[in-house]
Amino acid sequence: MVNLMRIWTGAEQPADSLRYGHGPRSPHTAQARKPIVVWNITRTCNLRCIHCYSDSAAQQYPGELTWEQMKAVVDDLADYQIPSLLLSGGEPLVHPRFFDLVDYTRKRGLKLTISTNGTLILPDKAKQLAQAGNVAYVGISLDGIGDIHDHFRGKKGAFDAAVKGFEACEDAGLKTGLRLTLTQHNASSIEDILDFIEAQGIQRACFYHLVPSGRGADLQVLPPNLARQAIDTVLDRIERWKAEGITREILTVAQPADGVYLYLRQQEKQPAEAETTRELLGWNGGGANSSGRGIGNIDPVGNVHPDQFWQDTILGNVKRDRFSDLWEARAGAASEILPKLRSLGTLSLEDRQSRLNGRCSQCQFFDLCGGGFRTRAAAAASGEIWSSDPGCYLTDEEIFETNTVLV
Repeated sequence: MVNLMRIWTGAEQPADSLRYGHGPRSPHTAQARKPIVVWNITRTCNLRCIHCYSDSAAQQYPGELTWEQMKAVVDDLADYQIPSLLLSGGEPLVHPRFFDLVDYTRKRGLKLTISTNGTLILPDKAKQLAQAGNVAYVGISLDGIGDIHDHFRGKKGAFDAAVKGFEACEDAGLKTGLRLTLTQHNASSIEDILDFIEAQGIQRACFYHLVPSGRGADLQVLPPNLARQAIDTVLDRIERWKAEGITREILTVAQPADGVYLYLRQQEKQPAEAETTRELLGWNGGGANSSGRGIGNIDPVGNVHPDQFWQDTILGNVKRDRFSDLWEARAGAASEILPKLRSLGTLSLEDRQSRLNGRCSQCQFFDLCGGGFRTRAAAAASGEIWSSDPGCYLTDEEIFETNTVLV
């Protein structure tokens, strides 16, 4: 996760101490971070999105956790002291014990984020979330304006229902966030999305780079020119907001190369800030400290994964072992997989990079990017985690110290 607002303007943002250190409660190193846990509490969903990584639909799926098992997971996560729990799906609000779960996490002192399509957030539900007291923000997925969004979501009227969800959250005093997955279908609509953010007073926006998985496995990541254009468009709007004294959390997800791209732009346009950016990105480590370390996932049937997109790699199951034991590689397949995956963050810089192949193996910014998003790299190479990230949009001239290009 790259905080564009923080890096480009220097404005301090919530959770930056976890991302970049330099805070009274920040861990000593990025490797010492406890994971943010994405918990898909159900696979059932009232929509059918074309890019859904869990391939969810409006049906019941067998094997999901019982209420007692869910409470045991919460107890373990609370005792393990994770920094934040993100409830997702499917659509989390369709779960019959959703608000019971919100209440139980509050009692156990967990900070929550809700990831939702927004269509089920009526005013009474928004008030319930606000009254819970531990919901940091509600992230509503939006993939375009009007018909573009409805096409992505597989249902006419999904956009209007999501807008009502935003409005209900705002009226209840909840912090709202927008989540958008960048694809070739919506890259040309970024300006419209930014206008919507302004009009709705949305305080946080996460732009996800596509990770082909689930029902979105056949979708293509943005070609380099469109990826750069999308980031440039967002940065131009951030510049305007800065001039107007407006601060929002604007982040990109699943592409550490975004940080390098900002650093290169700063070297040209804001050289005084570039060294600070290099320090922040270097502390974070990018993909080397992401999947399997800074973020983890529990799916609806209790399987634990390195992140929510890496569903074919199972570290264990919370029905048999505690998440904390799996994450500390004390149980399950995690004891074999996680040390291998985490070696990108614990070996010397030279040894880490030597494990990779392709462009990543010679990139001069490996210390800032960490080899890109490992999940996308593995998906494109039939599970080989040491492959280069095909979503990297930096040019050969930018990433190689010389003009030597790999063949």
